[in-house]
Amino acid sequence: MSLVPWRPFKDIEKWFEEDLPELWEWPEKWMPNVPNFPLMRTPRADMYESDGNVIAEFELPGVDPKNIDIEVKKDMIEVEAKAEQKKEEKKKGYYKKELNRGYYKRVLPLPVDVKEDKVQAEYENGVLKVTMPKVSAGKKEKKKVKIKVNTKKK
Repeated sequence: MSLVPWRPFKDIEKWFEEDLPELWEWPEKWMPNVPNFPLMRTPRADMYESDGNVIAEFELPGVDPKNIDIEVKKDMIEVEAKAEQKKEEKKKGYYKKELNRGYYKRVLPLPVDVKEDKVQAEYENGVLKVTMPKVSAGKKEKKKVKIKVNTKKK
């Protein structure tokens, strides 16, 4: 059974990510003099085990797969992505162009050690799926430890 890290502020993080996104995405509404910069977003993620693999899925809508960086170590996975969408709209009498930039980053602890050199990733419909083979535990030998008893009295 894998250990799950304790996150005492998980509900607060969820509230900031899901219930209050417009506050973080539109700072010019409440701070008009601050220059517009892409904000870091935390993509939603699922992690599960299947057929000897640890699979992590990340929501990265509007991201070009060339702009995604994945780093896997034995005990963690880090995903960084840069998104840029350009919208152009030409109609009678006006012209409008919008740029939407975003920066995503997420670091997750892995429940088990994985084979870093065998990691595979695929991106489809805004979801990045990373498949990481688990390191085989193999048979662990039991070793009996002898206890040394001191009988000297002071």
